[in-house]
Parts: sequence; C-alpha cells; structure tokens
Amino acid sequence: MNKEIALTPEGQTRLEEELLYLETVRRREVGARIKEAKEFGDLSENSEYDDAKNEQAWVESRISEVNQILAHATIIDTPKSKNRVVLGSKVELKDIETGDVHCYHLVGSAEADPTHDRISNESPVGAAVVGAKKGQIVQVTTPRGTVIEYEVLKITN
Repeated sequence: MNKEIALTPEGQTRLEEELLYLETVRRREVGARIKEAKEFGDLSENSEYDDAKNEQAWVESRISEVNQILAHATIIDTPKSKNRVVLGSKVELKDIETGDVHCYHLVGSAEADPTHDRISNESPVGAAVVGAKKGQIVQVTTPRGTVIEYEVLKITN
C-alpha cells in the first residue's frame, strides 16, 4: 500500500485511538485467551486455541493496516471552498426522481462508512459530487449501470 490516503482530522484521531486500543488492550486479551486455551492440552484438536490464534492474526493484521494508513495519510484541512464540494465537505443531495434527501460527509476511502453517511470520494456518489456547486444536478452511475440524478441542495464545511 503506497498510495496516499486522505484523512480528516477526526478520522486520524479515530484510527490513532483504534491503534492504541488494539496494541494495548486487545493484544493482552488475545494473549490471555491463547494462554488459557493452551492449558486445555492437545493443541491439534483444541478449537479454543485455534480460535484465539485466528483472532491474534486478525488483531496483528489490523494493527499493520492502521499503521500503513497513518503512515501514508494526508490530513485534510477544513475545506476552504464554500462554493464547491471538496474532500471534507458535508453535502445534502436530493434525488431528482424520488425527492428523497440524503446528507453525506465526503471523506477519503480509509474512513468511509456508508452506514454513518461518510462516503468516499472514490465511491460513485462521492466521485460525482466532487467539484459540484449548490444547485447543480449531478449524475451518478451505479455499479449496475443505473443513472441517478441528484441536486446539490447544501454544502457545509
């Protein structure tokens, strides 16, 4: 992973907190589980031991991943543009066909979380709205090929 990653200051803080938790709390918990599972005897048929070792591998993998993200991150300052959607902007979009209104925070891919309305600038909607102005209609092509039109109602930074 050598590509530069965009992070908001909040995203950087969240990743730093996750890293600290993984390195200090989760490592110890998993180590204790492994030690306890070893006491059950025969490791070749010990599902508790296998499970704990798998969890240890996941924790170490996530620590490595978070370290890589932070090492290659570019922290996004508060957006200067009030007229256009940029990385870090919060944008309110209206689906032209249905009238539904959606609010999104445009972030880098490392901190995207669609369940919390944080979309990546690399996602179809994110890519379509970058650079858009208030009142502009943008077209989003979904992965299935459907085209959805949104009107940019509001941009906040």
